[in-house]
Amino acid sequence: MQKFTPCLWFDSEAEEAAQFYTSVFKNSSIGEIARYGEGMPKPAGTALTVEFTIDGQEFTALNGGPQFSFNEAISFQIDCADQAEVDEYWDALTADGGEESQCGWLKDKFGVSWQVVPRELKSVIGGPDPEGSQRAVAAMMQMRKLDITVLKQAYEG
Repeated sequence: MQKFTPCLWFDSEAEEAAQFYTSVFKNSSIGEIARYGEGMPKPAGTALTVEFTIDGQEFTALNGGPQFSFNEAISFQIDCADQAEVDEYWDALTADGGEESQCGWLKDKFGVSWQVVPRELKSVIGGPDPEGSQRAVAAMMQMRKLDITVLKQAYEG
């Protein structure tokens, strides 16, 4: 069991969100679902909490009501091996109402923030050539979805 489990507060979409996330990410599954009973704040049978795992990382989704919403102060970084993986996650997470932001950030249709990051980003924004790194950062600042080829070209000058 992991020591820390992120808990995502939804109004009433916890089960739908867990199903969505487990469909987007490989090696994922839904675990135990606790449901509201009679006389509770949500209709009986509505998911109260949904435990789910995304590629080995455990999460809990909670249907707690409309009091709180997601913002960019918390986001999940996705380590992507290559551009194909960046494209796959970007497309899946922005589908059906997700919103693109800049520098590889997006919000999915539930308002959860994600950073879709190619592994090679570190080598161009933190590489040994400071001028190349500055060019790569300047290029990144103009992007929504990160493009590894363009970032490398910027770094190399």
